[in-house]
Amino acid sequence: MKEKIVTLELAREHGLTDEEFEKIKKILGRDPNFTELGIFSVMWSEHCSYKNSIALIKTLPRNGGRLLVGAGEENAGLVDIGDGLAVAFKIESHNHPSAVEPYQGAATGVGGILRDIFTMGARPIASLNSLRFGSLESAHTRFLFELVVKGIGDYGNCFGVPTVAGEVYFDESYQTNPLVNAMAVGIVKTDQVASATAKGVGNSIMIVGSSTGRDGIHGATFASEEISEKSESKRPSVQVGDPFTEKLLLEATLEIIKGGWLIGIQDMGAAGIICSTSEMSAKGESGMKINLDKVPLRESGMIAYEIMLSESQERMLCCVKKGCEDKVKEVFEKWDLHCEIIGEVTDDGMLEISYQGELKAKVPAYDLVLGGGAPVYKRETKRPEYLDKKNNFDVNKLPEVDIYNAFIKVFSSPNITSKKWVYEQYDSMVRTNTIVGPGCDAAVIHIKDTNKALAMKTDCNGRFVYLGPKEGAKIAVAESARNIVCSGGVPLAITNCLNFGNPYKPENFWQFTEAIEGMGEACRFFDTPVTGGNVSFYNESPDAAVYPTPTIGMVGLIENLENITTSFFKNEGDLVYVIGEDFEEIGGSEFLKVIHNEVAGAPPKIDLQAEKNLHKFLLETINGKLIKSAHDVSEGGIVAALAECCIIDEKTLIGADITLPIKTREDFSLFSESQSRVIVSVSPADKDKFEAAALANKIPVLNAGRVGGSDLTINKRYSFSLEKLADVYFNTISRIMNG
Repeated sequence: MKEKIVTLELAREHGLTDEEFEKIKKILGRDPNFTELGIFSVMWSEHCSYKNSIALIKTLPRNGGRLLVGAGEENAGLVDIGDGLAVAFKIESHNHPSAVEPYQGAATGVGGILRDIFTMGARPIASLNSLRFGSLESAHTRFLFELVVKGIGDYGNCFGVPTVAGEVYFDESYQTNPLVNAMAVGIVKTDQVASATAKGVGNSIMIVGSSTGRDGIHGATFASEEISEKSESKRPSVQVGDPFTEKLLLEATLEIIKGGWLIGIQDMGAAGIICSTSEMSAKGESGMKINLDKVPLRESGMIAYEIMLSESQERMLCCVKKGCEDKVKEVFEKWDLHCEIIGEVTDDGMLEISYQGELKAKVPAYDLVLGGGAPVYKRETKRPEYLDKKNNFDVNKLPEVDIYNAFIKVFSSPNITSKKWVYEQYDSMVRTNTIVGPGCDAAVIHIKDTNKALAMKTDCNGRFVYLGPKEGAKIAVAESARNIVCSGGVPLAITNCLNFGNPYKPENFWQFTEAIEGMGEACRFFDTPVTGGNVSFYNESPDAAVYPTPTIGMVGLIENLENITTSFFKNEGDLVYVIGEDFEEIGGSEFLKVIHNEVAGAPPKIDLQAEKNLHKFLLETINGKLIKSAHDVSEGGIVAALAECCIIDEKTLIGADITLPIKTREDFSLFSESQSRVIVSVSPADKDKFEAAALANKIPVLNAGRVGGSDLTINKRYSFSLEKLADVYFNTISRIMNG
């Protein structure tokens, strides 16, 4: 690459608007040079600046509860869990990179989110993910699916973090634009938390970790535009990961943080050196002088523009206390990693970038960053025309179906069947903290040297959000919380990954606005503040945008290991109760899509007070040792949830004889996806205590039958062989992928 003369046309090619280019000239008091243009273009990209979303994101509950830092203030969220410990967690997207280079796109997504955790001083204890692909009937989908899963597995397995939970959905809306959202969770002592800041005139700025190459240049800009035929040419914008180097970087980073030699530290993710230098300077209300000659390079002939914008992986920027540089270098040399002083802190708020004896850029740090001088927009909104037609779809005109065959077909949907083919490629037990791994309502990780555990989950039904963005987003929060509670945990806080289409299209921005409002309402109600997360716009192909998908990552605290609860039935003779009410809601349901090929109707309603009452009752009865298992009712309705209760523990299949009330139509009652419903099993000896607790809490419960036998029998009419159900559940995806 060679330096170019900066023109308005070149600025447009960099993704800047005419108005933004004029604003840059006003900030600098002159025309930017080529390096400065590159700097502003990546820092003002949607991916880095959140320019089209930050105004709305700030309306979310961003403090309160047990939060130790406000949302977005640090590399990851931080929540107090007692005993001098905190949990750090965050979720981010790597959608566009995974669409064009699925293996490295997914792998570096995992690597990036892990670095966000350990730059907080936290040791990663778990990895999660939320994945969306097109139809598995498509060879291209199977190609993307296979390599994304392999990328996630290879990086996490080599790094040595258990991948313990996640979700995978398949729908035509994600056909050319898959969603790959990676989440990580870590534990840190509250007195050893690191900050992403730089201050103290004369303190050294050091780059540590891998050397810098040309991979990932303009990756942030690439993530801020729609996927198109030109995207294939953007492969150089996809970073290349090295999990073994990251493992060394983890140990070295935690060692220097523990040593007390740092002022601050930040991962070099999107936008590389320019992002970390500008954000750390702005947070510390300082500036920096940087000499790029000191940056370890792995390619020859790189110009300043490339070095500043490179997104080479496994790198950190450290602000080191004066006089502690040699101690930091000693640690990194021990771990065989680069560690170089590339500059120092100043007090003028400016970033001065020199290379090969020339001043290549001089820009104010504050004007580059989110919350500083970066542009902030609120786009036009317009309610999509499709909603009236979709929401007014008359489900009562649908023909009734044969229940037995319909259930086998619904239960065979890859959206419902076990994701065993996926999670068997992940090491879910490394570090030996995993108590409940993939397959149940939430994963559970033991906090070593305590009697506590963390429950964690990702969740979102994109169809519900598509049919009703506000209600769908509330459901995503509520279901995440329900899964945590079903595992015995108290929900603490959420992180979110907001996957939407082009924000310049009014219909897309209306969806985003509504979803933010619904999410905020639910989070306030459950006292689960938003710790931070990621906005990913431009998730669309030339045909259409993906379903709006505000993925929720939630973490909960289990105070006593004895209260950990799993989804599957345990003992012959236990009573089966259904908690909550059914309203025969099949809008946006798996049944409606699989059997009638319709994505229509209104999404289920969510009564937040009823949901909160359910959580209170469940935790009370779990803590009182009255519940043997708990599993929420979601995709596929109550009959699918019951089947899962019988077979999720693949080693011990156990049947049940169940009687369910039918309101108006058998198919609607059995496949309804009404919210705030949970199936629990209770010992006959605890029947009276359980029912008394339900009565005292005014919770509707139905004694639906008993556990036992080798079949799942529904209403004395339908009997499903557990062997057949298990075969369908555990082998459908592997047959498709291996066939």
